Amino acid sequence: MKKVAVIMGSDSDWGVVKKAVATLKEYGVPVEAHIMSAHRTPTEAAQFAAGAKDAGFGVIIAAAGMAAHLAGVLAAHTTLPVIGIPIQSAGLGGLDALLATVQMPSGIPVATVAVNGAANAAFLAIQMLALSDEELAKKLADNKTKMAAGVAEKDARIAAEADAM
Repeated sequence: MKKVAVIMGSDSDWGVVKKAVATLKEYGVPVEAHIMSAHRTPTEAAQFAAGAKDAGFGVIIAAAGMAAHLAGVLAAHTTLPVIGIPIQSAGLGGLDALLATVQMPSGIPVATVAVNGAANAAFLAIQMLALSDEELAKKLADNKTKMAAGVAEKDARIAAEADAM
């Protein structure tokens, strides 16, 4: 199975990003987490992205706040899918990171999840890997069934409570 790289621009992003790592591990997806900065370590970030496919990675998740160029820098140096997680910051509440992550030039795509959407970044990476991994696809399908059952249980509980009023 291909690995997923989870790259964050700063250790301050870890509080959000660890949800992606936990979700990937829950599904049995091999994952590595690293700190690389588009601005402070641009050479290292570019080298990592350029060698990621040969190193066994199938998807890169990149989390950054404020200027949030990390996902774009990584995407510019690889043909692997890159998923951006804009991280909320105090100044603009994450809107700056969201716009910087989603506004990419043609030919350098970055799939972008919601601000602080680390779990969905992991699920998107899992779905990408599941295109060629039936076991992973089954785990995703089972999870969808479990989520639907949970909604049905909540619906029945609320309906019963409403009827009893």
